[in-house]
Amino acid sequence: MVQSNQKQASLQKSLSILQAALDSSTDAILVVDLFGKIATFNPQFMRIWGIPAGSLQIGDDEKSLSYALRLLKDRPAFLSRIEEIYKNPRQRHASELEFKDGRFIESYCQPQYLDGQPAGRVWSFRDITEQKTSRRRLAQLSFGMDQMQDSAYLIAENAGFVYINNQSCKALGYSHHELLQMSVFDVDPGFPRQVWAEHWAELKGKRSITLETVHQTKDGRLFPVEVVANYFEYANVGYNLAIARDISERKRIEEALQQAALIYQNSSEAMLLADADDRILTINAAFTAITGYQLDEVIGKHIGILNTGGHSDAMWQAIHSKGSWQGEIWDKRKNGELFAKWLTINTIFDAEQTMQRRVALFSDITEKKKAEGVIWQQANFDPLTQLPNRRMFYDRLSQDIKKAHREHKRLALLFIDLDLFKEVNDTLGHDMGDKLLQIAAQRILASVRETDTVARLGGDEFTVILSDVGDPCNAERIAGNLLQKMTDCFELGNEIAYISTSVGIAFYPDDADNLKSLLKHADQAMYAAKRQGRNQYCFFIPTMQESAQARLRLSNDLRLALAGQQFYLCYQPIVELATNTVRKAEALIRWQHPTRGLISPADFIPIAEETGLISSIGNWIFQEAAEQTSRWRQSIHEKFQISINKSPVQFRNERDSHRDWLDRLEALSLSGQSVVIEITEGLLLDANNSVAEQLLSFRDAGIQVSLDDFGTGYSSLSYLKKFDIDYLKIDQSFVRNLAIGSDDMALCEAIIVMAHKLGIKVIAEGIETSSQRELLTAAGCDFGQGYLFAKPLPAQEFERLFADCKI
Repeated sequence: MVQSNQKQASLQKSLSILQAALDSSTDAILVVDLFGKIATFNPQFMRIWGIPAGSLQIGDDEKSLSYALRLLKDRPAFLSRIEEIYKNPRQRHASELEFKDGRFIESYCQPQYLDGQPAGRVWSFRDITEQKTSRRRLAQLSFGMDQMQDSAYLIAENAGFVYINNQSCKALGYSHHELLQMSVFDVDPGFPRQVWAEHWAELKGKRSITLETVHQTKDGRLFPVEVVANYFEYANVGYNLAIARDISERKRIEEALQQAALIYQNSSEAMLLADADDRILTINAAFTAITGYQLDEVIGKHIGILNTGGHSDAMWQAIHSKGSWQGEIWDKRKNGELFAKWLTINTIFDAEQTMQRRVALFSDITEKKKAEGVIWQQANFDPLTQLPNRRMFYDRLSQDIKKAHREHKRLALLFIDLDLFKEVNDTLGHDMGDKLLQIAAQRILASVRETDTVARLGGDEFTVILSDVGDPCNAERIAGNLLQKMTDCFELGNEIAYISTSVGIAFYPDDADNLKSLLKHADQAMYAAKRQGRNQYCFFIPTMQESAQARLRLSNDLRLALAGQQFYLCYQPIVELATNTVRKAEALIRWQHPTRGLISPADFIPIAEETGLISSIGNWIFQEAAEQTSRWRQSIHEKFQISINKSPVQFRNERDSHRDWLDRLEALSLSGQSVVIEITEGLLLDANNSVAEQLLSFRDAGIQVSLDDFGTGYSSLSYLKKFDIDYLKIDQSFVRNLAIGSDDMALCEAIIVMAHKLGIKVIAEGIETSSQRELLTAAGCDFGQGYLFAKPLPAQEFERLFADCKI
């Protein structure tokens, strides 16, 4: 019995403790059994629901849950669900109730079990009005913060983010969730962690701090921000509301302004700022450097202080009407010195288009103007003679043609070439050649009127434009006077030289109606004067143009001739006069045109040299002649030799072509003695290092060299000694009138004796009679060549006639 009483007392104590716990709870508690009778409740339940004291008792059978709920003042809507909840004793229920007095109550119904069976329910109620109101205020505050254009961060003392607005997410590229897991150091990587405590203490003391730093986006991009940090406390906890503004654009503007200031102060271009009355407000250092004026000397003065009278009225009219002007003017420095400047003036207007400021920028272009003058002089005038050059000539001629056309007047163009200038230049040197050109230029100037234009096109070519020449005889008189002046001797230092001049004359509009044709026709007339013997003038006639066109057509056909196999070689025998044997021949090219028939080498070889085709033609000649030599060394004589002409143009254009020739001889098992290279005296006059090297390389390879047309040019014994010549060919002009006691006979004998003294053999060209043959043989001439023996023959005919090596 005693034990039973102890258990009862213990149970009663436990119930008392539980009831005390219920009574002290801030939540309202109501416990009902399975049948809806109230098992217990706490005072908070009575207070929340406003049930009068004493109206509800525990254990009262009549005081059921239904009765208790009827006592509720506001009879919330969830009462209608109680019966439904009780139909399922295992169902849980939770809801939020809003009372008419503005309160919010959160309810929760939890089933109770005894030995695994439903035994009743426990209802708990909590007043959440304050939380609800706080959440609403927070939502309103958050909405306001999200409308901001700046980023907002609520930062705790540990540097973590408590709150962030939408702009923060946009600026940094993170979601709200991501940012709330981050800290200040994640978005401001430059902020040192070790000073955070000091920073927080400073912020707490000052309550507000403004600073500039750099934030980093999710993709790693950095951008500058201005942060206003505000410290406050809530519930004894400190917070930092930081408002961060992206100042990238401001920084850009600041940098631009700094750069502008640097440019303004350090620019080499002078700058001036004036007010609406054109009074100077400020200047930069370059202004002082260029003009010599200091700021205190010009401030407040009119911008026309530098005006020397060179500022045109049109400039000021443009400034006042359009607000801007740009151009080149002359001004005066403080010391009175004039200088050229490039000036730009602009006006700054306000929104109402009222003038506010005038900005002037200028640079000193004095030296540039001088340099431009030098450049213009160099671009338009020949530096040697100071005459207009080709560029200026074309401009002057174009203008004069327009004027002549406009005024219906005649214009004459003289094309002048100095005859034999190259010989003087090569013999006396380029310095003397330049001196001759200078004297020639002055003589041409002295031969024409002051209104006429004399120009040097290049080399030894000059032109004269005779504007308003009138009758053609006036041009003829000037040309004759010019020729006479040019025949006078040229004193070149210690040397004296004589030249002549060839002049071509064409008229506008008689001979041509445009610049290009007029120049071409004058040039053609000049070449006609040269062909007629030089030292004369020649007027253009249409047949010259026809001849030029024929040469052009021939040049075009010549380009196809080699590929079309239109060339062939003929061979003229070279006879040993003492024995009448033929062991040599000269290879001569022939062109069988498909429509024009046989074309003379005199017609197409000059064209081939002008166009450069002579190189490929010459190589073809060598290959054909070498192969023929190989055959004739087998069929005619083992030491048969063929002479091959090589143009001076080939020597200039094909420095190493003879190497291919040597390779060809080797391929045919021929020695160098199998061929002879024939050259002219003109080549030796222009014997530069390249020519000399080629001639000496022929000698080293065993190839002999023959000097053609000897006696017709500027023959010099020094050439014969210098270049190791093997044969001299006496020109046919000396052989044609050969007779006993004649001058030609004396010359031939002298050439033969001289050549033999130098170890050189002699070949006489153009032998047509037996008398000529006998005279030359008696004079000791070694070989003869001419129609007396045979004309140039195709290879088969040559072999048939001279197979026995004798004639």
